Parts: sequence; C-alpha cells; structure tokens
Amino acid sequence: MITENLMIVRLALSVVLGGLIGFERQMHRRTAGLRTNILVCLGSCLIMLLSQYVFEVFRHDVMVDPSRIASSIITGIGFLGAGAILRERDKEAVRGLTTAACLWVVAAIGMAVGCGFYSAALVTTVFTLIVLFFLRHAETWMFTVQKKGETEGGD
Repeated sequence: MITENLMIVRLALSVVLGGLIGFERQMHRRTAGLRTNILVCLGSCLIMLLSQYVFEVFRHDVMVDPSRIASSIITGIGFLGAGAILRERDKEAVRGLTTAACLWVVAAIGMAVGCGFYSAALVTTVFTLIVLFFLRHAETWMFTVQKKGETEGGD
C-alpha cells in the first residue's frame, strides 16, 4: 500500500514536472499553458494512484486490472488534445498539434509519477523540454536558411 507521504510526494512531483513543461508553453503563449499542463499531469498522476489503490484493495476479492484505468487516461487526453487542434480557414494550416502532443506527453509523465517510475518521468520531462525549446529555435533557423536559399535564385 502507498503511504500518505509517498502519495503527496508523487502528486507534488507531477505538479513540478507538468509545470516545467507548462511554463515553456506559457512563455510562447500557447493555448495549453502552465495551469493546463499542471492539471493534466496532476490528474493523470492521481488516476494512476487510484489504479494502484483499487488493485491493492480488491486484488483478493475480484480480478482487477490496474492498467484499465490508465488506458482511459490516454483516450480522454486524445479528446482533450483534439480540442486544442484548430484549422485556420484562410490557410491550409493546422495549429495546435504540438499543444495536443504536449498534453499527451504530460499525461504520460503524470502516469509515470503516479506509478513511482520517477526516472522515466524526469527523463521524459527533460526530453520534452529539449524538443519544445531547443528544436523550436533549430526549426526557425533551418526554415529561415531554407527560405533565403529559395529567394536567392534556388529552384
């Protein structure tokens, strides 16, 4: 059984990790910012804790699969992410895909923290921040260089 102190540590860690990613999103004024990412991560963590709790309480009485509740998180986040994706009418552009993917990853981080898989949660948070922050600059640089080549007499 998970102690109350361990439960609080897991929930607090999910707030911190979700907040780190949410802070990056908020800095770039994305629709799912600081609070949204914290809440998704925290909620996912709580659901994983609930899955473990239910399994512990009922494992001797009935067949319980703790992964069933977790699979519902993935489905639910899919719907939440779909709401973040917008198609611009005047262009062929779609906005919000990174936001939707970010919410999905933050949910997975919350699930990992909820299960006590701290190292994976921390590494995923670091990798996610690298992708969101550093690759944003790399993309900007690469596409700026590519556009300059096209306007300077490229095919």
